[in-house]
Amino acid sequence: MRRRAAEYRRPVRRRFSYWIWALFGLFSIAGLVLLVVHHNQHEDRVEQPVLERNTGLEQVAHESLNFTAEILSARSFSRQLAEQMTLAKAYVIIAKEHNNLHLAWELSSKIRNCQLLLSKAAMRGEPVTLEEAEPIIKSLSYLIFRAEDAHYDIATTIMTMKSHIQALEERANAATVQSTVFGQLAAEALPKSLHCLNVKLTADWLRKPSLQELADEKRNSPRLMDNNLYHFCIFSDNVLATSLVVNSTVSNADHPKQLLLNADSRAYYIGGYQDNVAPKLRSPKYQSLLNHLRFYIPEIYPQLEKVVFLDDDVVVQKDLTPLFSLDLHGNVNGAVETCLEAFHRYYKYLNFSNTIISSKFDPQACGWAFGMNVFDLIAWKKANVTARYHYWQEQNADGMLWRVGTLPPGLLTFYGLTEPLDRRWHVLGLGYDLNIDNRLIESAAVVHFNGFMKPWLKLAIDRYKPLWERYVNQSHPYLQDCVTS
Repeated sequence: MRRRAAEYRRPVRRRFSYWIWALFGLFSIAGLVLLVVHHNQHEDRVEQPVLERNTGLEQVAHESLNFTAEILSARSFSRQLAEQMTLAKAYVIIAKEHNNLHLAWELSSKIRNCQLLLSKAAMRGEPVTLEEAEPIIKSLSYLIFRAEDAHYDIATTIMTMKSHIQALEERANAATVQSTVFGQLAAEALPKSLHCLNVKLTADWLRKPSLQELADEKRNSPRLMDNNLYHFCIFSDNVLATSLVVNSTVSNADHPKQLLLNADSRAYYIGGYQDNVAPKLRSPKYQSLLNHLRFYIPEIYPQLEKVVFLDDDVVVQKDLTPLFSLDLHGNVNGAVETCLEAFHRYYKYLNFSNTIISSKFDPQACGWAFGMNVFDLIAWKKANVTARYHYWQEQNADGMLWRVGTLPPGLLTFYGLTEPLDRRWHVLGLGYDLNIDNRLIESAAVVHFNGFMKPWLKLAIDRYKPLWERYVNQSHPYLQDCVTS
């Protein structure tokens, strides 16, 4: 075949070259577009980590929002903000330690915005909305991504956070100790109304010699030695609390005429005895001399065979006279045990690193409660309990065997001499435990406001205060005058 002229030949090779360049250009453009889309998607993923999950949630207005429940809900924006804020706070610390002050400042600024939003939500009683949360979550997510991208060493980060956790724990422990001290001060403080009552009664005592003569007459009353009566003893300088214990005991007794009723003569009798107590017990490290008179009951009531001891922060709800007929099986002290939890066992009250303690006592022995106790005074004298108490006080002269209080020496003194009583006789914890079962309180013969939140103080637990107030003689003119003034 004859070849065509040059102008009529098909430019095959040249046309093929054009197609290659065109395809290459198209692929390049497509690759660039994909790269841009991927970058944008990555930024969206960084800035909006969890918002899509919640866009479909209904924004329901609540009339009364439980903000604690809201911030704990896994589906709430408040929870997301709180979690991001916690993580951001950690990175603020790490950024500062790596001298990245600008990042730390940006994180701190966003944290403040987050806190302000959560505060506003709590104040208005409505949940955080998507519109409010979205900009803060986006910006915080971006900053957290930057912090993570700063290539902080993981081991260093862990050690940093560990040291800060330890520092926070130390601060929390210090705050706990401080709150305990403040609580103790508040519990020991005498309200103005009670101080006023004491002043009025003291003024009456000094102005009216007839009251002093009556007290002298009752001091040696044969009723103090009559074992056919039921004898209760209270040691306290809180007049109102003592009167309430007497009132509640008599009000719930089946045979009130058989009780020793005269609280004034008993208080005067004890007051006369105080001068004979060893001066060592007046040391400030012992909380109150009156607290220790419980170890001298046979000397205060030498003719009696059995007494029921009551603290001034108890309320009697049922007849206690059956306690006098209980068989203590030769033991001196009848008490309710308190070892349902481990922290009420002997090792929590006493120093078992000391061989004097560890050689004589079981650290797992069950503790028991002062506050409602039956004492067999005949068995007391046989066991020479008061001498045992003196022995342990002498051993603890340096304060190394136990801390201040009367329960630790009581646990030592009555070790092996205590008869466990039914728990319903004595229910404790109304001065610190907010969650005592109502059925347990209702079935109790005695409820005990042990703890800092005494019922005559403003910091008393409101739920239990009516149990105490029902026995206060609100109609007494002195009490009315002191409360109103």
